[in-house]
Amino acid sequence: MKRDDSPSPPQQQKPEIDTTVPHSARIWNYWLGGKDNYPVDREAGEQFAQVFPGIAGLARASRHFLARVVRHLAGEEGVRQFLDIGTGLPTVDNTHEVAQRVAPDSRIVYVDNDPLVLVHAGALLTSTPQGVTTYINADLYDPDTILETAAETLDLTRPVALVLMQITGHIRDTAEAHAIVRRLMDALPSGSFLAFNDSVDTNTDNLAATQQYNDSGAAPYHLRSARELAGFFDGLDLLDPGVVPITQWRPEVPFLGLTDGLTDGPAGDVAALGGVGRKR
Repeated sequence: MKRDDSPSPPQQQKPEIDTTVPHSARIWNYWLGGKDNYPVDREAGEQFAQVFPGIAGLARASRHFLARVVRHLAGEEGVRQFLDIGTGLPTVDNTHEVAQRVAPDSRIVYVDNDPLVLVHAGALLTSTPQGVTTYINADLYDPDTILETAAETLDLTRPVALVLMQITGHIRDTAEAHAIVRRLMDALPSGSFLAFNDSVDTNTDNLAATQQYNDSGAAPYHLRSARELAGFFDGLDLLDPGVVPITQWRPEVPFLGLTDGLTDGPAGDVAALGGVGRKR
């Protein structure tokens, strides 16, 4: 998700898809075994995997983490509204599918600004008759636009789960990233949740592969320390077991819709941390 400085309203933009430069959403789709990608994305994905073989396992583990978190929030916490920013391309067990499987009246707003995601938005805009699923073409750098538009679908006086999965690394400055997430959470009422995961900078192969990826011309991604990632939850009450490797967040909950055996090594080796925090 890159900064969009165009003066046109995000919902009116219909940019062309650039197939000459690799894009993170399409590469992620490739690592998940999807087909919504181009040769340039597959080449970048393979180059990344040659340096960091665990990347496909990380991508799939992130998807499992999302499914477990959303099911917990919709089931155990009674959340009925989800704001999923940086949703990427539709794949298995999207947020609305998991949430509405548990609670058919769930309302989900997806946010992304990738042209290919916009093309495929129709695949996301399915919903149970009782619920709602919609899509906003907007940028994480513009939280006010996101909130204003999301309010057309979500009741921001009632709890909302803010879902940020593998997206904040697109923001180079950590203080700015923390401020954007804080702005979003500040606009949500007490009882809302932050559901978050991102890659951590402790794996040397992942660091090297990410640097190579950033040199490719794609929108750069920035890995952060465990302390910096935990900082996204400042002021929130963390649910057990806290900010942990994503495969260790309530792993006893069975997966939904995805195949098993998705990590390339021990549970702590996927090089991503995540957690869920509740707003007081």
